[in-house]
Amino acid sequence: MNKRVVILGAAESGVGAAILARKQGFDVFVSDLGVIKEKYRDELTERQFDFEEGQHSEEKILNADVVIKSPGIPEKAPMIKKLKEKGIPVISEIEFAGRYTSAKKICITGSNGKTTTTLLLYHILQKAGFNVGLAGNVGQSMAWQVAEKDFDYYVIELSSFQLDGIVDFKAYIAILLNITPDHLDRYEYKMQNYIDSKFRITQNQTADDLFIYCADDPVVNLEMSKRKLAAHCIPFGLGIPPAEGAGIIDNNMIINWKQNIFTMSILEIALQGSHNTYNSMAAGISGMVINIRNEKIRESLADFKGVEHRLERFLKVHGIEFINDSKATNINSTWYALESMTQPTVWIVGGIDKGNDYSQLYELVKSKVKAIVCLGIDNSKILDAFRNIGVDIVETQSMEDAVRSSYYLAKKGETVLLSPACASFDLFENYEDRGHQFKQEVRKL
Repeated sequence: MNKRVVILGAAESGVGAAILARKQGFDVFVSDLGVIKEKYRDELTERQFDFEEGQHSEEKILNADVVIKSPGIPEKAPMIKKLKEKGIPVISEIEFAGRYTSAKKICITGSNGKTTTTLLLYHILQKAGFNVGLAGNVGQSMAWQVAEKDFDYYVIELSSFQLDGIVDFKAYIAILLNITPDHLDRYEYKMQNYIDSKFRITQNQTADDLFIYCADDPVVNLEMSKRKLAAHCIPFGLGIPPAEGAGIIDNNMIINWKQNIFTMSILEIALQGSHNTYNSMAAGISGMVINIRNEKIRESLADFKGVEHRLERFLKVHGIEFINDSKATNINSTWYALESMTQPTVWIVGGIDKGNDYSQLYELVKSKVKAIVCLGIDNSKILDAFRNIGVDIVETQSMEDAVRSSYYLAKKGETVLLSPACASFDLFENYEDRGHQFKQEVRKL
């Protein structure tokens, strides 16, 4: 009898898991409570998988030997509870993929900067000629790549949801960029639960593995003082460089690693702003650990192109600069975006609030923002938060209205910033869809 694998969720990670599970000889069933996107439905049909959509049939799911669930399905979902009651193991696609590859895994997590750091590190490894895959929250599903490709390294962006589903998965290099309140609705509104989730990136690491972390982050630092980690720990920050790790002296980023010293002016780094200096440090340390030459790391940090929807300086219309930061789905991301503004800014904000504390933005809004454009089905929380701050506030419920309103509010030499601080699911499919619609409406002006 072949062991039975049931996969819940038929998007990128689910379809990848199905392909790998079949290759490993499992009997596979795929179930999605929603509507499966056409490209994934075609893939499942073409490969003749047994699958369903729009429902979860208990009789086909509760007889599984193991269940692989999409990171988007919360632990409190009824089907997950039933599986747990029956003692059926529920794991993530990342956990499953990790069981069938001996490739070295470089994993990145944090509340902000994950995608940028992941793509930057992938860029460094590719440029240095490594045989490397890009996986996790970006790129192709890791399970799919393990099934059909043969990489020596994976650079993997991991969300807390993906980390929640790991058991034996082990990172060779684990990077933790920062921890700020995010997704607390998934963690019973307890910050410690979310912190524990992020620190799962160190789970199963041994003394031969490395943990690279931001020493400037107060939450990470406090947690480090409470834990005894098995991995070799390497800090980075904007202060004096440690004997092993990264820091700054006179605008120079300096990384010390085993008698090797890497120096680069922060003005030469492609990604500007203090948050990007952190991302570049984390990527630079990792590159040195796996013995990439300093010149190659320097070249890669200087010519990296950045990430779409992350502080993407998109277009100037009649002297007004439009910036797409749709990827900012929490307060901390938006804080960085506002902090980096140098001109009076019209700020487009809103969507599905994940328990945001807008008071953290008051000082920046007072000093940087000339008007606020709310974009969401329910803008009441934003209106309440900024009503008495002395800034014009306009309400909109479509991207077309939001872009037009911000265009009328801004003058030549000023900036319009889409940095929503919220999830996008009230009006858009995802943050990419939101960013693309923003760019489309700006082009129409």
